Amino acid sequence: MSSTTTAVEEHPSAISPAQRYLTLTTVVLGSSLYGTALLTTSTILPQMQGALSATQDEIAWVMTFNILATAVVTPMTGWLVSRFGTKRVMIWSIAIFTAATMLCGMAQSLEMLVLWRILQGGAGAPVVPLSQSILFDTFPRRQHTMVMSVFGMAVAVAPAFGPVFGGYLAEMYSWRWSFYMLVPIGIASTIGMALTLPPDNRLTRVRFDWTGFIALATALAAVQLVLARGVRLDWFDSPEIVIESLIAAIAFYIFIVHSLGAREPFVNLKLMRDRNYAIGLALVTIYGMLNFTPMVLLPPLLQQQAGFPDMLVGEVIGCRGVGMLVGFMTAGFMSRIDPRLSMAFGFGLQTAAGIWMLTFDLNVTMEILLANSAIQGFAVGVVWVPITAVAFGTLDARHYAEASAIFHLLRNIGSSFFISLSIAEIVRTTAANYSRMTEMISPYNRSLTMPGVTGGWTFDSVTGLARIAREITRQATMIGYLNAFMMYTVASGLALVFALFVRGRRAA
Repeated sequence: MSSTTTAVEEHPSAISPAQRYLTLTTVVLGSSLYGTALLTTSTILPQMQGALSATQDEIAWVMTFNILATAVVTPMTGWLVSRFGTKRVMIWSIAIFTAATMLCGMAQSLEMLVLWRILQGGAGAPVVPLSQSILFDTFPRRQHTMVMSVFGMAVAVAPAFGPVFGGYLAEMYSWRWSFYMLVPIGIASTIGMALTLPPDNRLTRVRFDWTGFIALATALAAVQLVLARGVRLDWFDSPEIVIESLIAAIAFYIFIVHSLGAREPFVNLKLMRDRNYAIGLALVTIYGMLNFTPMVLLPPLLQQQAGFPDMLVGEVIGCRGVGMLVGFMTAGFMSRIDPRLSMAFGFGLQTAAGIWMLTFDLNVTMEILLANSAIQGFAVGVVWVPITAVAFGTLDARHYAEASAIFHLLRNIGSSFFISLSIAEIVRTTAANYSRMTEMISPYNRSLTMPGVTGGWTFDSVTGLARIAREITRQATMIGYLNAFMMYTVASGLALVFALFVRGRRAA
């Protein structure tokens, strides 16, 4: 029995049904906050970019460093619980998350906003895994299926409505209110947990591999900085990028050598000897790459280049949440099917959605955006269950905790790194294509002197040149987004290839 065992598990009748459902309510509120904050923030990226005078790759730090902080802190959850107890960790996680959310809304600079988002991501990391543990301990075994269904649906529905309300508040007032609207929910959840969660008992101190943790955190932070700043600093022509790359390489080397030799490493690399688990890690990394990247790329494209208001952008992101909810519900009915078929179906839909995005232009309609977003969300919901089944299906049960830590770590790392790579490609392609297209705007281009070719564009005034420069920027940027969508599509197709190497149920 783990150190997180509560008095409820030993005495199921010690808690009344009313208190159980109050616990369910407060836990659902708390665990819904992280997903809601993530999707809502993606909706208001364009408005924050303008308010804070940031470039597109700089404002993406608001998402990437938040996800990276979650990735690093998630494997610490077991040690935090053994050291402080489930109740205390949950209360402080939600409380710090709520305070960080308030500070995000009050931030006056990009640096401060990124700092509070890092704190927000780190504080929210233990909430979802601990929420499931608390509900399993609070409710008797016969009600676990019902409780997990309610929990899963609530956690999936909340992020669907968050972007819609966040986009409306951002359009009516400012982007800050998209953060402020989450604060009352966080306060209510914190107070509710303090009143309803049973006290912990029999805390057992466990050793924590600080060497592995610090080495991995340093390596990931250095790589993230390289990806986030490389495109602006001309990659390895910059001393900063060279230094950060060296730090990342040294830290990764220390982490791998230490993990292979330590008795209780922060990340047990020996688990990857299991073929299905190793393939599951590759699949969940791609899953992370596909999950959040469109939510970061689409809002700036729609708001800044296509002229969509924040409220409509929020509806597009919210429609993805609705698709995820339907996908998770469908995955429950598909659980009896071979996981390879379910994954092929889900990643096939992702690939189809990516190919569809390659046909987008700056005149794309709202109906197409909503349909494509819903398909992406549905595919994300469908593939999660079979990926989990494949990754853990052949592992020994005693390795589930540490295997789960690596699993979620790679999912978040995939999201953070792929977002940075996609933004870097957009910035690079935009600059290159702008340079090529402006070469054609010249008095020596005879085509521009022909009647009817230029239409409403004029080249004989500063105002006319500025207008055509803006249009060239829009078109060059759209080409950059299409390249990023191509990366998304290729990653989806790569996941289909990995799914073919999974062992079937009989072989496993």
